[in-house]
Amino acid sequence: MTETKSTCCYCGVGCGVIIEHEAGHITGVRGDPQHPANFGRLCTKGATLHLSAAPETLAARALHPELRSGRGEARQRVGWDTALDTAAERFAAIIAEHGPDAVAVYGAGQLLTEDYYVFNKLVKGLIGTNNLDTNSRLCMSSAVAGYKLSLGADAPPCSYADIAHTSALFITGSNTAFAHPIAFRRVEEARKARPDMKLVVIDPRRTDTAEAADLHLALLPGTDIALYNAMLHVMLWEGWVDRGYIEAHTEGFDALKKIVREYTPAMAGSICGLDRKAIEEAAQIFATSPATLSMYCQGLNQYSFGTHNNSALINLHLATGQIGRPGAGPFSLTGQPNAMGGREVGGLANLLSAHRDMANPDHRAEVAALWGVPDVPATPGKSAVELFRALKSGEVKAVWIACTNPAQSLPDQALVHEALQAAEFVIVQEAFGHTETCAYADLLLPPTTGGEKTRTVTTTKRAITRVGTAVPAPGEARHDWAIVVDFARRLGARLGEAELAARMFPYASPEEIWNEHRESTRGRDLDITGLSYALLETAGPQQWPFPEGASAGKVRLYEDGVFPTPGGRARFVATEHRITAESPSARFPLHLNSGRLRDQWHGMSRTGLVARLYSHESEPMLHMHKDDMARRQLADGDLVKVKSRRGDVVLKVLESATLRAGQCFVPMHWGANATGGLGINVLLPADFDPYSKQPELKHAAVQVEKYTDGKALVAMRRSEVGTDGQLHPNPLELMQRLRHWLPHFPYASLTLAGRAAPVVVLKARGDDLAPALLEALDRELSLDDPTRVLSYQDSRKSVAKRALVEGDSLAAVRLAGETKAAEWLADMMVQGHSAAAVRTWLLAPLTQPPAGQAARGKVICNCFDVAEDDILAAFRGGETLDALQTRTKCGTNCGSCVPELKRLQHGVTS
Repeated sequence: MTETKSTCCYCGVGCGVIIEHEAGHITGVRGDPQHPANFGRLCTKGATLHLSAAPETLAARALHPELRSGRGEARQRVGWDTALDTAAERFAAIIAEHGPDAVAVYGAGQLLTEDYYVFNKLVKGLIGTNNLDTNSRLCMSSAVAGYKLSLGADAPPCSYADIAHTSALFITGSNTAFAHPIAFRRVEEARKARPDMKLVVIDPRRTDTAEAADLHLALLPGTDIALYNAMLHVMLWEGWVDRGYIEAHTEGFDALKKIVREYTPAMAGSICGLDRKAIEEAAQIFATSPATLSMYCQGLNQYSFGTHNNSALINLHLATGQIGRPGAGPFSLTGQPNAMGGREVGGLANLLSAHRDMANPDHRAEVAALWGVPDVPATPGKSAVELFRALKSGEVKAVWIACTNPAQSLPDQALVHEALQAAEFVIVQEAFGHTETCAYADLLLPPTTGGEKTRTVTTTKRAITRVGTAVPAPGEARHDWAIVVDFARRLGARLGEAELAARMFPYASPEEIWNEHRESTRGRDLDITGLSYALLETAGPQQWPFPEGASAGKVRLYEDGVFPTPGGRARFVATEHRITAESPSARFPLHLNSGRLRDQWHGMSRTGLVARLYSHESEPMLHMHKDDMARRQLADGDLVKVKSRRGDVVLKVLESATLRAGQCFVPMHWGANATGGLGINVLLPADFDPYSKQPELKHAAVQVEKYTDGKALVAMRRSEVGTDGQLHPNPLELMQRLRHWLPHFPYASLTLAGRAAPVVVLKARGDDLAPALLEALDRELSLDDPTRVLSYQDSRKSVAKRALVEGDSLAAVRLAGETKAAEWLADMMVQGHSAAAVRTWLLAPLTQPPAGQAARGKVICNCFDVAEDDILAAFRGGETLDALQTRTKCGTNCGSCVPELKRLQHGVTS
């Protein structure tokens, strides 16, 4: 077995991992104890990275280029020469007829810095358009715009090390315990080491993060600016501002002071739904603590005024001098592993390389000289939402989508799907061929991913990390940068610029690309001319700036009070409260908040391959307050139709104590591959912030009503590990076949369950469960041989059931028209329990098994497979949390479940 150091490919914390591999296959992964981001810890997602690269996952991979001759035709395998020649010909023809702005690239914060760089150079240098945007627009662009507006540069001034030095930590708009769990472990350690440290959480929901807080401000969605202005009002009234710092290092305070004079705690409390005393307490903690650190994420960013949300919070840091010293400052939490690296190379429609300003002619000239082109375009390109609107209207004719899934992740999904259908030519460069966007690909290009890549990424704290390749690429997959370089040379020839393209794209390795990027940063705020691949490999991650001649990067920015603005001063931004893009009304009376699950990531193209990551929340669910459920006569597990002004989706409902009445919550991960319809984001508006162009993915106004139409259907198939060590049937191949059934049903859920022997679970409700439909489904589940299956049919009641027992285990079951036994049958399959004692009851309408073990409930600790019912039984029996952890090890590995363990213990003992 061989080991290779790498980084996790999920959030921006940049945890170090050690990949174990043998004979070209990844066999395991563990946290790197020497890595400064995580010191050996991994969250549940990172700890299962090897499972998302298991042999069976090749069924979900794009392994060869595929091309279709026309819309409605199936793609056929082609060689790389045919694929890239076709792409170059189509792009060149469109550019010749309609101009360079008729084509576009839409990328991702999952791309590596080198990949981003060549895409940026291709679009803005060779093609001559700024139509390059990425899904970073959906998560970090408001944080970027906020930093630039207030501090002068897209540069988080803090570091994870500041968590250990802070006296007061404000977490706002982030369920850090779920979204950045390794960072939250640092918070827990800091509080344990410093019992006087205060934790204040600002979030509409009482999340696991909020549960841990000394003070939780459960403000109404989108009212952050009113809260921060009121806190500054209190600071001014009480004399808690640092006038010396304000006068020496800032500008614009007088204009802001006039605005916040009106934001009394009472006035803001009525806007935010908060008690004025809580606002006053938060202001006192923030202003009077020796060091105050704020961490924030999508709860600030994903609003149509997200930039001002960020600036309003930064205003508090500037007013109190809580910046530029240990434990103090505004620290945005990056949502993807390399969103920052992409921005460093100019990977958005309004950026240029090395934090250069597109509106600055000197900056454009510098980039043009570096690339050897006459000029680069001055007009900003289409941002994410604008790009897909332009595709729908025909203004943009062709799009290249790389390493992202806009047919799941963008808001207003109906618009996105219409846009992709209307486009003349769609290239999708995607490692996982089952994503919703791949269905629209005229040309599918297979890139490498994960441990197959050599890469550099930049994490949340400005730390550049380089990692090497662990295993070879499967099939014909190629590195993203290599695909772009090859295409650029072919396109250049067709544009009559073959010599220019050869000069611009001479690269034979990612290091050559990175070295050019490094040179572009010389003299800039993110100067990394003192770094090299060799140094990053031997010394580990390094923070920028790290100019030539430096011995180390800068841990903390603005310690001297000098900011990268024209006057060297930070700017107070005059911010006023604004209402959300949609407000509740008689027709749409509820706030809908969106966010993350603990064990899933983004659109689940990778985490959705791992059965155990469904254990904590097993299917798409709408979380609601008990009063709102009672008003609609709803109980846990009922189906509801959630409807907004753009579309609707049918989900199960779950009572939640995390919400106040009038609000509901839905995880953002579920797309058309896992649900009926177009997925969750069909509900969300495409309104965006005028500064950052980031859409309001966090909030919508909705109505919720009980859904009772049609007949219920549950179908499940268990996989077993064969003598060849492979899973049979391959659960991912089966899922891909079953996805074709999802559009048949208004309600549908397609997920996995279990661990070593995954179970594919399809739940649906339809008006017509016709015999032909059930027969076709039975063929997929191996339930079509009447000599091998148990069956029950009641045509009068439209009930039809089948079960397959192989050996001593329940291998497959299909329940149509009546599904009461679904839960315990699923648990029996997951646990691999003997079916002998209940064989005659497998198709009976029973909610509990007649014999054997009852259902375990959801899995709380994914690391050690410890379920909720077992935990509750232990606490009810008098076992302490320490004793439970000693016995079961739950919560002792990644620690993600610790907040929930404490909540369950409190619920039993209080």
